[in-house]
Amino acid sequence: MTFDVARVRADFPILSREINGHPLVYLDSANTSQKPRQVIDAMRVHNERHNGNVSRSVHTLGTEATSAYEDARGKIAAFVNAATPDEIVFTKNSTEAINLVAHSLGQHLSLKPGDEIVISEMEHHSNIVPWQLLCDRTGATLRWFSVSDEGRLIFEDGLINSRTKIVSLVHMSNVLGTINDVGPIVAAARSVGALVMLDCSQSVPHLPVDVRALGVDFIAFTGHKMLGPTGIGVLWGRHELLAAMPPFLAGGSMIETVTMGGTTFAAPPARFEAGTPPIAEAVGLGAAVDYLNALGMEAVHQHEQEITAYALKTLADVPGVRLFGPSTPEGRGGTLSFGVDGVHPHDVGQILDAVGVEVRVGHHCAKPTCARFGVPAMTRASFYLYTTTDEIDALVRGLDQVRKVFG
Repeated sequence: MTFDVARVRADFPILSREINGHPLVYLDSANTSQKPRQVIDAMRVHNERHNGNVSRSVHTLGTEATSAYEDARGKIAAFVNAATPDEIVFTKNSTEAINLVAHSLGQHLSLKPGDEIVISEMEHHSNIVPWQLLCDRTGATLRWFSVSDEGRLIFEDGLINSRTKIVSLVHMSNVLGTINDVGPIVAAARSVGALVMLDCSQSVPHLPVDVRALGVDFIAFTGHKMLGPTGIGVLWGRHELLAAMPPFLAGGSMIETVTMGGTTFAAPPARFEAGTPPIAEAVGLGAAVDYLNALGMEAVHQHEQEITAYALKTLADVPGVRLFGPSTPEGRGGTLSFGVDGVHPHDVGQILDAVGVEVRVGHHCAKPTCARFGVPAMTRASFYLYTTTDEIDALVRGLDQVRKVFG
């Protein structure tokens, strides 16, 4: 299945903008994707016609809001092939989802000195710092997979062992674009009884993800990277684990009963959704899933593979450009980080912006990855279903401008 990229782009109002007198070339979707009219309209209609709180009212607006909110949960459960919508917990982003697991699962497992948690050197800070804090609280030890010069995980025998309790890895790197083959890691974890979490912030928006096929215990992803709004993320977890874990936040809607002497808690997912949730945002994320389903995730992935192959070949021919991560599109996604010899990434980004090309610069909330490759920061161009080869050509012309300015 393929789709017409020009027709897709017509659904995104922002792509008709100009930046500094140049057509907008948006190459920062790994940071935040743009929204189609279908998502914008769904949220507008909800706010105009159905705005009410959920699970609290018997009046019409409250009932309509609750129905829309739970309908979105069902769509997202089907999108990742969850066994039941009750395995989908709405959070505010991936970061909160990972913190939820680190806090509640760590408490459930009663981690102690001698226990180990395994991550990797290519993680986003949101999949490093929560585990560091958990180790600080419990005395457990943090260990990690290293990364090869090609940007692949190095699977080290013995890193996952009888002391390992949790393995938490990125599915697709937000810096290197690497799509990790998690099968052997899951098998190693299972052999010692360890649980596995995946940060799927970059994979769920870009390729088919089936949680049951992956065989993991938890995944986290976020709405604003998959055509949806900011302020909403998703934790998927195996229901029996969610049911055994204590709450992360406490307050309204997550209780079974409250007395002055104590409280019992609701079943998942309500147990982990204290307070008023992001209702309109859930509606928007549901609309984003509808949009992606209409295109087909295989078609989205195929398009991005083609764009990535073109970008890898084209950028490799630009003098002075150093690409980080896998050099071929196999086993990688549409995120390309690079350096320009003798030019700081911030300067690269400013010159590109001057000609309408929007990229991200900095350490990308992944300082250990940058340190692994001996640089303080990188420039990152990231692609999505609306990216064209013409936009890659515009990036190359912008890099020519960088070289002219800096000699």
